Amino acid sequence: MALVKYNPLRELRGMQEQMNRLLNLSWNHELTSEDLKEGIWQPAVDIYETADSIVIKAELPEVDQKDIEVRIEDNTLLLKGERRHSGEVKKENYHRIERYFGAFQRSFSLPAMIQQEKVSATCDRGVLTITLPKREDATPKQIKVEVK
Repeated sequence: MALVKYNPLRELRGMQEQMNRLLNLSWNHELTSEDLKEGIWQPAVDIYETADSIVIKAELPEVDQKDIEVRIEDNTLLLKGERRHSGEVKKENYHRIERYFGAFQRSFSLPAMIQQEKVSATCDRGVLTITLPKREDATPKQIKVEVK
């Protein structure tokens, strides 16, 4: 079992991000009682870097491709969409609803090293993958050192 050093600032940072998200939602959108009952959600996201690109993967189960919007504005990647509640089962017949439905929005600041015109997005089995290629001059180059 690996030991992990406790960092109280990590928990505070997560709490601050959640509060910022809620404040942004309340300032940018009028929340109706229906929004609060259904829940406000943001898809979980993984971001990692390879040698030639930065990759963002977002979990979007049961979200139609036509309801997903990915765009870049002012060096910011904007991910918007909506997961719609299927009307197959009436709400009064549910015993428990734990999954969130409704509109979502995520935004990510892009580093200057990204080739914005070559960004691509694919969706497979409910996972949206956005690939942000790096400029060639931004990728590190290995320099061979000769020993004399």
